[in-house]
Amino acid sequence: MSRTITVHHVKAALGGARRLGIDTVSLLNSARIPPPVLADEGARVTPEQFTLLIKEVRRATGDEFLGLGRSPSRPGTFAMMCYACAGCRDLGAAMERGIRFYGLFPGGPDLALEHRPGEAVFTVRSDLRDIPESRFLAESLMVVWHRLAGWLIGRRIALRWAEFAHPAPPYAREYDLLFGCPVRFGAPRTRAGFDPCWLGAPVVRDEASLEALLRHAPAGLLSRREYGTTVAEQVRHSLARALREGRTVRLPEVAHTAARLAVSPATLRRRLKDEGTSYRKLKDQVRREAAVRSLAEGREPIAELAARLGFSEDTAFHRAFRRWTGTTPGAYRLLEHRVRPGQQS
Repeated sequence: MSRTITVHHVKAALGGARRLGIDTVSLLNSARIPPPVLADEGARVTPEQFTLLIKEVRRATGDEFLGLGRSPSRPGTFAMMCYACAGCRDLGAAMERGIRFYGLFPGGPDLALEHRPGEAVFTVRSDLRDIPESRFLAESLMVVWHRLAGWLIGRRIALRWAEFAHPAPPYAREYDLLFGCPVRFGAPRTRAGFDPCWLGAPVVRDEASLEALLRHAPAGLLSRREYGTTVAEQVRHSLARALREGRTVRLPEVAHTAARLAVSPATLRRRLKDEGTSYRKLKDQVRREAAVRSLAEGREPIAELAARLGFSEDTAFHRAFRRWTGTTPGAYRLLEHRVRPGQQS
């Protein structure tokens, strides 16, 4: 089950187009995102909608940086950088080559891979704070490089920490899903640290698999979950599968999921705590994502959705959904319905 995207990311992704005088309403409509959603601080969109929006903004601006950088990045630049990296021996060489590649372009991002005792640090050294929405570009660079690096070696790279050269944004609580590590704001540079052992991991992807990745990149890298897995990912997958199978209206308790993962409940709780989350939080996230996706699709009656998610009463589901998004299930579905008027609610 893919995670949904906060409306704050939608607004930030549109910042460059808006600054360039491009009609953002048409971009939203093309991505099947109801424009009134922007007024709802708690609204969320599906990964598919967000990926479509990024593609539309890229097309309209002619810029892979969405009009958010000092200079535009011409379409195809990211693809050529990926081809250059895919031929490398290991991840360290791939990252260095990618950094040198972007360094060839005036006004491009100033990136660096720093080697410290016992730690490697990927840094965005450019000052991307010229306009408020540029912080989204800095975050996007971090997300794309982290997930591309994991894709190249076929493993999830656990970050130890991440910090950003801008104040905490309204969607700061989303960062645990984006990066899965402690995050600090207002730092001198935007950067993230990880175990240097990953730099020696061999690149395992070939050009055929790269072509498949590039059909949806870099937009797909922003909206999809990590390549590889963590304990939290495994738990989310198990809970989402139980919800899809629909054998019971209640998601499994921690003991049941621990047994499926061949660990004790205490071990599972400890590992989730080490990853900065908990079983309860993951259950809440899975139910939230299922609720938003169902309401966006618009086919399942709200009462049936509430029952499927394990709520004994509609009112309990309404309270939970308002806590998750700041709005009611009915109001959220109504906004989606305005874009697809022929769809039955």
